[in-house]
Amino acid sequence: MIARTSTALDTNSSSPSPLLAELLKLRRSQPLLVVIGLPLVVTGTGIINTLFSRRGLEDGWNTLWLRTVGFHGLFPLVLGVAILASLVWRPEHRDSNWNTLMTSPIGATRIALVKTLAIAGLAAAMQATMLIVVVATGKVLFALPGLPPAHLLASGTLVAVACVPLAAFQSSISMLIRSFAGAVALAAALAGVSVSLLTAKIGSISYTLPHALATRTALLGSGMFSDPSHPDMTTFGGIATTAVILTLLIVASTGRILKCRDLYT
Repeated sequence: MIARTSTALDTNSSSPSPLLAELLKLRRSQPLLVVIGLPLVVTGTGIINTLFSRRGLEDGWNTLWLRTVGFHGLFPLVLGVAILASLVWRPEHRDSNWNTLMTSPIGATRIALVKTLAIAGLAAAMQATMLIVVVATGKVLFALPGLPPAHLLASGTLVAVACVPLAAFQSSISMLIRSFAGAVALAAALAGVSVSLLTAKIGSISYTLPHALATRTALLGSGMFSDPSHPDMTTFGGIATTAVILTLLIVASTGRILKCRDLYT
């Protein structure tokens, strides 16, 4: 068993906060390639699809949104979060960094929480980039009037909240699986299962599987997955509440698993 000692890390006032320390670890991992690159690729795909489509943007912002933000929510969003989670945990799986982590004075649950917040923060930045790029594309490239409908902007913003339990789940997976590709492949499989179940109108799956919650939220307002085309505050509130509950459960479970791994390592 690896003993925890309060002297393992320098905890003086000059030390960075645990969350800042996590973000500093990512300097060499270049997470911005995912945060910025993935939204650009997805939006570019939507632009090409529109330019080669005979129908163009027949429903204005709604069509552009579905081809970009909606498509992003089907698979790329989940894969992006999975990649970010693997990047956040990759330093801990190198050399003796795992032992360094486990001898820190930070409790296992707090470690799980900090990792989740780091991943969720990057996911929120990725979603913000997605929204900015899509709005800029609509205004500059396609000269669409005004801005996207309020319910689309609201659902697009809510995706950042819906990604928090997904970040917690993928954080747990990346903690357990050293393989970068393995963790991302599992996320892709679960994303496929989520889309299949949501397409089959099994909406309750979004209340149990974080991948489904993120996908459903990204497509709110599109009329898919049996959700209304103009979701109300009840729908938004239900998703936010579900995200909080799932996050708390997953973080607590991850902390417990991490503590047990420490005991038997």
